[in-house]
Amino acid sequence: MGHVGFLSFPFFLPRSRRFPFPKHRPSPRLQIWPSHQSQLKHQPCFGPMAAMSDDPIREWILTEGKATQITRISPIGGGCVSHASRYDTDSGSFFVKTNRKIGPSMFEGEALGLNAMYATKSIRVPKPYKVGPLPTGGSYIIMEFIKFGSSRGSQSVLGQKLAEMHKAGKSEKGFGFDVDNTIGSTPQINSWSSDWIEFFAEHRLGYQLKLALDQYGDSIIHEKGQRLVKNMRPLFEGVVIEPCLLHGDLWSGNIGRDENGDPVILDPACYYGHNEAEFGMSWCAGFGGSFYNSYFEVMPKQPGFENRRDLYKLYHYLNHYNLFGSGYRSSALSIINDYLYMLKA
Repeated sequence: MGHVGFLSFPFFLPRSRRFPFPKHRPSPRLQIWPSHQSQLKHQPCFGPMAAMSDDPIREWILTEGKATQITRISPIGGGCVSHASRYDTDSGSFFVKTNRKIGPSMFEGEALGLNAMYATKSIRVPKPYKVGPLPTGGSYIIMEFIKFGSSRGSQSVLGQKLAEMHKAGKSEKGFGFDVDNTIGSTPQINSWSSDWIEFFAEHRLGYQLKLALDQYGDSIIHEKGQRLVKNMRPLFEGVVIEPCLLHGDLWSGNIGRDENGDPVILDPACYYGHNEAEFGMSWCAGFGGSFYNSYFEVMPKQPGFENRRDLYKLYHYLNHYNLFGSGYRSSALSIINDYLYMLKA
């Protein structure tokens, strides 16, 4: 749910009555600020410049970015969490996101996720270069600028490349990630666990249910959701679950295609989890038959896949409810009620 920052990829799903399209959805070597070591018009950049120490973005671009001149700064719209800009220079273009309210930890999590996906050598992602704090508060991330093409792109290729990433990106630590990150602006807890069902119950559904109770006093969602969490293990009978590297927030706004027509994914909320959880945002990603056919040729479909699809959607509906309000409550509650009936809980 992070800032889009590029051009939108036209994989759109028709709006359904039960699952409405969200109203508020967006968008050299990496250097990370030490807390995790493990404007409106085109702006020609001539005339007086801010002191280098007052503008760390400009400082990095004009030193380690190997540029001698910034020729234009262009805002890029589309997100609801951070602001994005394209910096054109005499050594190429850079993509920059800033957030005036949140410190570097959010972008550090994004950068670590991008690097993890980049390392699989499967699907294209923007390479992150630099993360740090802004002098006036907030943070920034500088990354590779990818010029997007005009073609629609192939869902079949997207499905294949995504499956290749899931197959290549495995963790010996179990389910989780090296740092906590965010899903939109909601904290996403990634403490390591050897049990996927427990991880998903506690750090995904359980966290969102508690947030809904604390934020809205929604005892109905909380009580029914907790009943589901305690009774959902039968949905995973006969399933082999390996910790696969997930993008974590894969919707149409976070999918693009480069000038060669190859898929690009961005703005991740990465962690290692059950590969099927990657489809939790499919209600606004528009994945079709060719996408799934190609995906399952690389990562075979497991028994009971259809019975778990809404369970993984539930996490994102709850997150949208917590972020954007009551418009998503009915979809979340409907999924919970359906599962309680199915599981006789």
